[in-house]
Order: sequence, then C-alpha cells, then structure tokens
Amino acid sequence: MRTPKAMIVGLVLCPCGLLLTLVGTMTPSWRQVSLVPEQPSDLVLEQGIWDLCSERQSSHDRRCGQVDELGYFEEVPVQVARGLMPTSLVLTLLGLVVASLGVRCWQEEPRHPVAGAAGLVLLLSGLLSLVPVSWYTHELWALPAPSGSTLAAGYSLVLSYLGSCLEILGGLALTFSFHRCCKKCRAPKYPPGPVREPGPLSTAGAYSNPWDVLEDERDGRPWKSTLPCDSDL
Repeated sequence: MRTPKAMIVGLVLCPCGLLLTLVGTMTPSWRQVSLVPEQPSDLVLEQGIWDLCSERQSSHDRRCGQVDELGYFEEVPVQVARGLMPTSLVLTLLGLVVASLGVRCWQEEPRHPVAGAAGLVLLLSGLLSLVPVSWYTHELWALPAPSGSTLAAGYSLVLSYLGSCLEILGGLALTFSFHRCCKKCRAPKYPPGPVREPGPLSTAGAYSNPWDVLEDERDGRPWKSTLPCDSDL
C-alpha cells in the first residue's frame, strides 16, 4: 500500500517548519532599530529574545552581547517568547518521532491512529510558537527602544512566523489519518459463508474458464462438465 498523500505532506512541511522556527528562535533579529539619535546613521541595533547586537553597515562590524539598558528583556512578550519557543521546538521533535512511527513508509500498512495523534502534537507545537510571534508583532512598536529611532520587524520574526504556519499545516495534514481510521471502523463486516461438503454432483470436471467451452464447441467435442442436463431428467 502506498503512503497516503496527506501523510507525505505532513512529513515534508513539519521538518521545514521546525528548521525555520529553530533559526528564528536562536538568531537575535526579531526587531531592528535604525536611525538612532546621536549615533552613526549606519548603526543598526538587532534585538532578539536571547541577545542584543549592534552592526555598522558600512564596515560590517558586528558586536553582540550588548547591555540591556532599557529593560527590553523584562517585557512580557519577550519573556513569553523565551518560554514558548523552546517548548514548541521540543514538541515538534516529539511529534516527528511519533509521526515516523505512525506513517512507517517501510511497512505495507501505516498506523493511522498513531499518525493522527502525531498530527495533533505538531498542530499544538505550531500554535505554541505562533502565539508569542503574533504577540511580539503586535507589541513591536510598544517595546522599549531609543526615542526617535526607526523600528522594523527582523528576519528572525518572519522565519518564526513561517515556521509556525508550516507546522500547523503539516499537523492538520496528519490529522486526516483519523478519517481513514474511522472509515475502516465503519466498514461493514460480513460473516463467513457456510462451507459446502463435496457431494455426488461434484463439479471437479466442470470448466473453470468459459473460453474452454467455446473451444470444445468449435472442435465438436462434448463438454467435460458432470452436471446433469435437462435431457437427462
């Protein structure tokens, strides 16, 4: 039996979402602060959920581990992202392991209930990463920043958002396995028919292929069937 298309879609989207979410979580560019007053015009500050960096675009001189003088890390959206993003990564890894055991492409028949349960876990992991990303985006201009500077969303925030959406779509695709499982449960089960004992009117010599009957009629040979005819009664 071939692997269902929904399972293939789920196994492709979820690892891609995991990779994007991992990069977005670890890189320090959730928000970019530029045109800071009393600072060089080419200075760009990058703020993540774990680190603060500054970079001079003209010389590409990048320095991380900057001191948080504005209390950026103490804000609730940043603290929530610090807790939910790693949790989402762990759940995604767990869901992929369960999904591989449910789909099991190396076997003839997949385990639909296990694949569906993995889809629920991956769906939950995508929601757990989407919540802090959406909250951070909503509070992007309210988080502490130097007055008079220009704020913009960083690439880490975009990657985290895309990864969350891919995990949600992959989880939904795997949950379709429950439909296949319920379909099998609703299928009617017929009892086995009675076994007939061989009697005197055995059909051992009967034809098993109708084309053999036509060939015998064409050659003028009688039938090989031992069943009684109307003329014998």
